[in-house]
Amino acid sequence: MEPVGILTKLILAVLVGGVIGAEREYRSKLAGFRTLIMICLGSTLFTIFSRFIASPTEVSRVASNVVVGIGFVGAGVIFKGDNNRVNGITTAATIWVTAALGVGIGAGYYVISFLGCAFVLLTHIGFPYLEGLIDKANRGRTYKIVFPYPEFDEQSFDKIFKEYHLKAKEGYQSKKGAWIVGEWLVYGRQKNHDRFIQHILQESRIEQFDF
Repeated sequence: MEPVGILTKLILAVLVGGVIGAEREYRSKLAGFRTLIMICLGSTLFTIFSRFIASPTEVSRVASNVVVGIGFVGAGVIFKGDNNRVNGITTAATIWVTAALGVGIGAGYYVISFLGCAFVLLTHIGFPYLEGLIDKANRGRTYKIVFPYPEFDEQSFDKIFKEYHLKAKEGYQSKKGAWIVGEWLVYGRQKNHDRFIQHILQESRIEQFDF
């Protein structure tokens, strides 16, 4: 392999990783500009080195080990946030696909790698709008309500959810002094959530309402 060809691959790896990383950096994600450049460049280097140090039958094995190794990096950006929500999965997937693009560049599949880069950008830039429409149609929200018993009970709130065309998929209640603390994960249209929130805010017997 000629030095010029190797240099070209390294430059392309920096460009592809940089473009994807710049978009992630703009959105203040954990894996940003420099991180994704290093991931794409590293994957390209591993693929190039495999052409020199491995036999023809072992080249694919080196690439497969890149996939396994990058999984540890991706796992490092996944964490549990507020309300027990898991965050960082999209960033981890971006790390994974950026490594795949680096392998493609190292193997000389430039067109496929650039097309893959374009689709990654389309997913990150264009799809959030579509995701927002889906979220409005069926949005999940967690409600924590502290209410007096027996004036209210679990069935009371189930009826109110149904009244506003909302569906509670998970819930639990616990007793705290003279009050019952209830928490529900509720799905439905955004406008129905808004109507439900206004209903609860106007209920003077509710001690606490987190939404």
